[in-house]
Amino acid sequence: MALVVYLRTVTELRGKGDRIAKVTFRGLSFFSRVLENCEDEARFEQAFRWPIGSQVDGDEMLEIQVFNYSKVFTNRLIGTFRMVLQKVVEEGHLEVSDTLIDDNNTAIRTSISIEIKYQTMDGSVKVWSDGEFLDIPDDCDGTFQFETDSLLSGRSQSSGTSPGRSIHGIPTFRKTGKGVFSAMKLGKTRVSKDDHKKGDDAAILDAEDLDRKAMRLGGGLDPDTISLASVTAVTTNVSNKRSKPDIKMEPSSGRPVDYQISVTVIEARQLIGLNMDPVVCVEIGEEKKYTSMKESTNCPYYNEYFVFDFHVPPDVMFDKILKISVIHSKNLLRSGTLVGTFKLDVGTVYSQPEHQFHHKWAMLSDPDDITAGCKGYVKCDIAVVGKGDNIKTPHKANETDEDDIEGNLLLPEGVPSERQWARFYVKIYRAEGLPKMNTSIMANMKKAFIGENRDLVDPYVLVQFAGQKGKTSVQKSSYEPIWNEQVIFTEMFPPLCRRLKVQIRDSDKVNDVAIGTHFIDLRKIANDGDKGFLPTMGPAWVNMYGSTRNYTLMDEHQDLNEGLGEGVSFRARLLISIAVEILDTSSTEIMSSTEVQIEQVSNMSESATGKMEEFFLFGSFLEATMIDRKIGDKPISFEVTIGNYGNQIDGVSKPASAKKKKEGGGESEEEETELIHNSSDEEAEDDGDLTSVPSTPPMKPVITDRNYFHLPYFEKKPCIYIKSWWQDQRRRLYNSNIMDKIADKLEEGLNDVQEIIKTEKAYPERRLRGVLEELSTSCSRFVTLANKDQNLSGRTKLDKERLKSCMRELESMGQQSKTIRSQVKRNTVRDKLKLVFNFLHRLRFLADEPQHSIPDVFIWMISNNKRIAYARIPSKDILYSIVDEEMGKDCGKVKAVFLRLPGKKGFGSAGWTVQAKLEMYLWLGMNKQRKDFLSGLPSGFEESKAMKGTGIQAVPPISLVYNMKQVFQLRAHMYQARSLFAADSSGLSDPFARVFFSTHSQVTEVLSETLCPTWDQLLVFDNVELYGEAGELRDDPPIIVIELYDQDTVGKAEFIGRTFAKPLTKMVDEHYGPPRFPPQLEYYQIYRGNCAAGDLLAAFELLQIGPAGRAALPPIDGPTDSDRGPLLPVPLGIRPVLSRYRIEVLFWGLRDLKRINLAQVDRPRVDIECAGKGVQSALIQNYKKNPNFSTLVKWFEVDLPENELLHPPLNIRVVDCRAFGRYTLVGSHAVTSLRKFIYSPPDKTANNWAHTARLANGYMALTNGTSHSRPHSRPISHPSGDIVVNMDPEPNIKKMDTVVKIDATTDAVVKVDLNDGEKEKEKKKKKKKKGEEVDEEEPDESMLDWWSKYFASIETMMETLRAQEAALAEAEEREDLEIAAESAEIKADDFPMKGTKPKEKNKDKKSSKDKKKNHDGTEKRPPKPKVDELMVYNKELESEFGSFEDWLHTFNLYRGKAGDDIDHNVVDDDRIVGRFKGSLCMYKLPLSEEITREAGFDPNMGMFQSIPHNDPINVLIRIYIIRATDLHPADINGKADPYIVIRLGKSEIRDKESYISKQLNPVFGKSFDIEATFPMESMLTVAVYDWDLVGTDDLIGETKIDLENRYYSKHRATCGIASNYSVHGYNAWRDPQKPTQILVKLCKEGKLDGPHYGPGGKVKVGNRIFLGSTEIEDESGLKKQTEEHLALTVLRHWEEIPRVGCKLIPEHVETRPLLNPDKPGIEQGRIEMWVDMFPMDVPAPGPAIDISPRKPKRYELRVIIWNTDEVILEDDDYFTGEKSSDIFVRGWLKGQQEDKQDTDVHYHSLTGEGNFNWRFVFPFDYLMAEEKIVISKKESMFSWDETEYKIPARLTLQVWDADHFSADDFLGAIELDLNKFPRGAKTAKQCSLGMVLKEHELPTISIFKQKRVKGWWPFVARDENDEFELTGKVEAELHLLTAEEAEKNPVGLGRNEPEPLEKPNRPDTSLMWFMNPLKSIRYFIWHNYRWLILKALALLLLLLLVGLFLYSIPGYLVKKLLGA
Repeated sequence: MALVVYLRTVTELRGKGDRIAKVTFRGLSFFSRVLENCEDEARFEQAFRWPIGSQVDGDEMLEIQVFNYSKVFTNRLIGTFRMVLQKVVEEGHLEVSDTLIDDNNTAIRTSISIEIKYQTMDGSVKVWSDGEFLDIPDDCDGTFQFETDSLLSGRSQSSGTSPGRSIHGIPTFRKTGKGVFSAMKLGKTRVSKDDHKKGDDAAILDAEDLDRKAMRLGGGLDPDTISLASVTAVTTNVSNKRSKPDIKMEPSSGRPVDYQISVTVIEARQLIGLNMDPVVCVEIGEEKKYTSMKESTNCPYYNEYFVFDFHVPPDVMFDKILKISVIHSKNLLRSGTLVGTFKLDVGTVYSQPEHQFHHKWAMLSDPDDITAGCKGYVKCDIAVVGKGDNIKTPHKANETDEDDIEGNLLLPEGVPSERQWARFYVKIYRAEGLPKMNTSIMANMKKAFIGENRDLVDPYVLVQFAGQKGKTSVQKSSYEPIWNEQVIFTEMFPPLCRRLKVQIRDSDKVNDVAIGTHFIDLRKIANDGDKGFLPTMGPAWVNMYGSTRNYTLMDEHQDLNEGLGEGVSFRARLLISIAVEILDTSSTEIMSSTEVQIEQVSNMSESATGKMEEFFLFGSFLEATMIDRKIGDKPISFEVTIGNYGNQIDGVSKPASAKKKKEGGGESEEEETELIHNSSDEEAEDDGDLTSVPSTPPMKPVITDRNYFHLPYFEKKPCIYIKSWWQDQRRRLYNSNIMDKIADKLEEGLNDVQEIIKTEKAYPERRLRGVLEELSTSCSRFVTLANKDQNLSGRTKLDKERLKSCMRELESMGQQSKTIRSQVKRNTVRDKLKLVFNFLHRLRFLADEPQHSIPDVFIWMISNNKRIAYARIPSKDILYSIVDEEMGKDCGKVKAVFLRLPGKKGFGSAGWTVQAKLEMYLWLGMNKQRKDFLSGLPSGFEESKAMKGTGIQAVPPISLVYNMKQVFQLRAHMYQARSLFAADSSGLSDPFARVFFSTHSQVTEVLSETLCPTWDQLLVFDNVELYGEAGELRDDPPIIVIELYDQDTVGKAEFIGRTFAKPLTKMVDEHYGPPRFPPQLEYYQIYRGNCAAGDLLAAFELLQIGPAGRAALPPIDGPTDSDRGPLLPVPLGIRPVLSRYRIEVLFWGLRDLKRINLAQVDRPRVDIECAGKGVQSALIQNYKKNPNFSTLVKWFEVDLPENELLHPPLNIRVVDCRAFGRYTLVGSHAVTSLRKFIYSPPDKTANNWAHTARLANGYMALTNGTSHSRPHSRPISHPSGDIVVNMDPEPNIKKMDTVVKIDATTDAVVKVDLNDGEKEKEKKKKKKKKGEEVDEEEPDESMLDWWSKYFASIETMMETLRAQEAALAEAEEREDLEIAAESAEIKADDFPMKGTKPKEKNKDKKSSKDKKKNHDGTEKRPPKPKVDELMVYNKELESEFGSFEDWLHTFNLYRGKAGDDIDHNVVDDDRIVGRFKGSLCMYKLPLSEEITREAGFDPNMGMFQSIPHNDPINVLIRIYIIRATDLHPADINGKADPYIVIRLGKSEIRDKESYISKQLNPVFGKSFDIEATFPMESMLTVAVYDWDLVGTDDLIGETKIDLENRYYSKHRATCGIASNYSVHGYNAWRDPQKPTQILVKLCKEGKLDGPHYGPGGKVKVGNRIFLGSTEIEDESGLKKQTEEHLALTVLRHWEEIPRVGCKLIPEHVETRPLLNPDKPGIEQGRIEMWVDMFPMDVPAPGPAIDISPRKPKRYELRVIIWNTDEVILEDDDYFTGEKSSDIFVRGWLKGQQEDKQDTDVHYHSLTGEGNFNWRFVFPFDYLMAEEKIVISKKESMFSWDETEYKIPARLTLQVWDADHFSADDFLGAIELDLNKFPRGAKTAKQCSLGMVLKEHELPTISIFKQKRVKGWWPFVARDENDEFELTGKVEAELHLLTAEEAEKNPVGLGRNEPEPLEKPNRPDTSLMWFMNPLKSIRYFIWHNYRWLILKALALLLLLLLVGLFLYSIPGYLVKKLLGA
């Protein structure tokens, strides 16, 4: 199905001009060709067609727009034709003529005639033939323009091209690639690929036409940062036969960089264990740092700051493991026991937003017992700063954050908070292709002596993960070791370490060396989505690359084998697999330790990794030029290797054991080793197959010019081919190729959009829609392609899962891009662009295949049998597939390949130079697909083969002979360059350009001493011979390389940059004329190494010389100006059109000029030059006395291009005039873009009311967070057009969200409510009604000081920040929701109604949002007391107010060579030799009259009217330093002793006496006064030094402030304007000028009418009326009338005053980063401060405000322990075996235990009840504002002075069991935060464990407010399972007194006098047994055993009786018997 529109003519056009038409259907637009100079009729005669997927609906529209076309400006619309296609659908064919309509839908005279055809799907359609549809006009310039790049897209190559087709053919469409056609699979005849680029690649600068292809640019940069030259013609992939070269040469990885890691350990909580003494250890890599030890606490508070400095390559840095561990009772003698650790890699921190974790809780786990669970939490901040990163540190003042541990865990976004333990199994099977690792001399000796012949390597594998290492066994002497072992790591999952490192090492007696290293990124082998999968990989081969394979004892490239930098040669490949198993820690048989284990695994079958296939690699060298002359002129050859195949010098190491295997299907390893060197003695193998030819024959190089050789590959181009065997895993590479191509196309489109936005062309949104459309088509195409062959052998689990997840991702990406496409509007382009850039990153990430298959291809240049330089080409880029999308991007194409030096040799300047440039053709594919391998070569060659091959298959050629050769003339129009590198010590260069094309090179002239040379020179290359078919050369000329050098008088010219270009080609039979010729100048981005090094403005054309010779070429105008000799200028048609401009220069002065050659600058002068014209400043007679210029304004006129983008830079140079007429250059500055200095006359007519109103609302919202628009209550009559701004609190008005109606004709009212007190009071009233108590009373004025104001302001700042973050998050969420809700319909509110101003709409949204914020925001928090606030900026003031360059600009002067820094964003401060202050203004002549006619216009000052004079002026500077935060430690103990040093001009204040001991966050609270004279002393330096007892003090960091710019700024930065005016108290007005005086002065300066004060609190300024209060209280409390409040109101809203208004600086505190010159670019801390300046000629200001730090207040806390209950019973009684406890209570307040106090012991409690009546008394110093206790104490016995600590106020109470012969037993504890702790229970029964566990939910109290509290609190401890258990209850009373109150009524400790407590009523049993044994017998023994004792006694008596009886019986018996 298709719709075809044939556009015939447009008639009755007005005027004469170039016309273009745009035809749109279903959102897809085509452009017609441009008709030049047509009068009233435009005959387009052009057809457009839309292939259609669904039936055309009768109500769809067709739209045709006709424009006047302009090369430079936006096209102007003439009229539009719209038509509903109902008739067309019915009839199928229609001819229409109709008039056009203009913007207002009225018909105009111009009419149009078209013909429309519509073919439906009813079988009547025949096969399409291109010709019929596209009525091809004869000339082929009618390039269609597409919104979507590839709707008509590349068709695959059919080898025979019809001859006439290549030049004249279908009008061309840009870019290859698949699109709608191929996706629809219609039976369409495929056309050869080479007709893609017939039309011109339109010159960049005329790309203004609407949706024309805009320029390309590199990298996903923010449009403002891109150089104009983003576009090189080269980056546009023009063609099918050539691929883009990459311009960045130098390898960036592997270079060491500076990093600073700062870790703050704040506190730990919930540590497991009883009564611990914890220490926190922070370990990064090998470095360890410890905190101090805190005694017997489970929640220690440290707040210690550690800094680690590193200088390593990024990869090494990010792989380092950062480990935080808590150790219990570590001291000098013992290492302590590990409680738990937490580890993550530095890369994870760096990838966080802002590169930091702030106030997050790290969860500790025990590595030796993974079943144990969480061992506690450590709260810390971690930040990683690289050079040039700036970190936004959240404000330090109030750390009262909620202690929600679970919600603030130290984990990256998206990682679940409950991490589980997992096992990581890394299976190592075998390796092959290892290099020799020791010299063969040794081996030969061994062989001679012992007779053994062994492989020269003993490999083992080392696996590193998360800081642990595992090694396999060593396989002695084997090039093909088989291990079959697995290394098992146990680690938390998901792990916070991203990379796993696998390294093959060679075991050696002395030291082991790495053979090769491979990193596995766990994010690439896993997917954490809901349908994701655990990390899995393989079994798959990974390829390892490193240094070259020849073994040397000292390998200079050993780093490469360690994985640093890009490997330059194949080292080995290793078969591995990875699996992860989540552990169930509850099961019993689990191993609980995390030690690494090594186990055996079974062998793996051969076929498991895929079927071995034979691959064929073919390459042809079409050209080898730019070979570095340093190499010498020995013959040079090139070698191509893939794996070890093709490597003849040091390739395959044959295993000694190798038996000869059968040919056919032998084992892969053997096969690899049998592909032995194919030197000439190797015959072809048995089956008549071919041997490989891996290198070109050596050839002697020929000289090109003084730097380079070339090889004479003229008509004969050498070829190479290699056969190799690999597992067939092409599918992996194919999928990643498809994604790469989608990503390339997307990137190109996005770069276009950025370019359109940046050059301010029309309709970026259309281009973006096109890009998205294309993305969604490509994504669906991927899904169909990737789904094909699922059942290959060797597909691993990762392959399947990755395929699934890629398909899911791309499908959703396609859907989302459709949705976003429907939402792209003019105003949302930038936001949507960001979103789409995320797609791009995602695609790039997905396209990177983690499982390798075919190794990369290396090309080496070999000279004298040494490897010199290499290039590495990923094998996927040259892999062949029959499906176009799957084919590698360089397969079968000619690619310009630049060779570079290997390893570290390529760093720095050596890496900038090209070692050789090759034009190469490469093809890699299966041997069976070999027939196509030559199809992409430039046609016109014959193959010449090696004679041997008589086999069945055609033998590949060993060289190609081109018999077609074309002769060309190349014209290089070198116009100018800008922003080049400074290569000389003067800070300038002497640049010239060298142009290389094929084997020719020419140079421009040398221009001395400039960074912006305008050569204006035409270089002509005659008789350039190029081989190949003419048509192909036209579309695909070779690239031109332009190199820029700096000419030095001695020695070689120094390289300063390089760029590439493609010439525009004209064949003999083409006409030299528009639209393609003459070519336009374009900007080309110049690179040196990896950094952008300027732009080149040039144009290149390649003209074919036909049989008629050169005479037929367009003529060259000879040199017109005789003075340039034989140099040709750039011809007229190409050089830009010029107009006359006037440039005015304001010369103010010079500052900080450094010495030049040891002599001081004395009489400097400034020279300004632009485009050859210029002006000189007046001479400064004595720089020391007055560095300002006497004449302020001068001007000059100059001819500049009309097009602003082509404006040349303006050069500022400062020279010093010495004696005898000598001049020395001091320094220079190039202003690259004059855009911001172009003067635009003010628009008098428009008074932007809407704007002002919005400001009034929005701005107040920013400052106070409480703006309200309200209806006005009192009718006031105003003259029309005045705007009223009311600042009066009006509580009687009901609050409504009103729209402020603003219009120039009506009375407009804006009411801004400044008084936040109002709302607070209302809320309080509400609360009181509810019957609640309000905690905080209104603070007493006398209580408040400056710090109250400061802390209140910080609170406000934090709230604003939070609100901003919330708003951002909300916006993002909304965005995501919009995208997710797949709704294509456009939301109604996206379209502002016609006629309304969108600005107003935003304003209302904004104000209502602010209201919302206030209402919610203030309800939640306790009401804030009403305190006047100031602004706290968390950055320097300069960044907020544009460096105060509102009229005076500062230009840094540079001198000396530019550093070769990779990141160019760091300014090299060493090169700055001074600053020029001044300004520029340029405008086109003539200027309109009215400006110069204005009253008071001073013609001498030009555009710089009303600027102050620059005479010297005396000023009093008052510097207030509040505090510093996060200072870099300067002492060994990890602390510093900071003090302030202030320097201004010659004066210096060193505040050394008041240094602050051992503090990294010192509070200084001081002010300093200095008198200064501008301009001599204008740069203020505030430095923080570290005090040292011995030796010199070290600089920690410093910040510099340019006071002069502040002083003269319109923002009035002399003294900040306070929020309220008061005469006394903490907020007293501190400016000597009152608000009324300031206002009068401002009105006078701005020539404003006013101020007029009216009755009823009104003031009128200009046409604005402000309302405010008029009363003021003085110190005695009397009210007086005053106008100050009114004036202040105006000042605070000065930015709303039309024409002259700008924001005046409020009273503020700024936060400035401290920098240290030794560590450039890395912040060393921050300092909070502000500066006031008072001119000395006005009344002197009052005394400085007192901001000295608040002294802590002395308090006394009295704690009475009354009773305990239910304390657990620990001891068993000796006699009775009963459970009992000897209870006592211990308590302390401060951070350490040295002031602990104990009660007496309640012995032998049997119920857990204890009675004490014991008093503890804790005196302490407390800072109310910070809620911290302040302790001063010596850190150790050796400390010089006391250190001040601030710790939270926490009272700890513990219950213990006393033991006399062993240590006391700890039973339980409770810690009460005195600021918020749960209210005690009324009775012991109500006291429960919940009071501790549910602390957050319970109401809390503060002892500082309650003063006295009594109740029961629970004691808790942890049981074996780490659960909290209740171990007792305590009844205590807390009583807080100030020091004065405590003195008045003192009390005794314990139960002592005064106010003694009565003795506790303890049971008699409470005693110590060995103290009074009788009592203990009575109580313990008699009490329990009395019956037993009585019974025993009775029994004893009985026994005694019996005994006596028995004893006496015999006597009695005898007596009786004997009768005695």
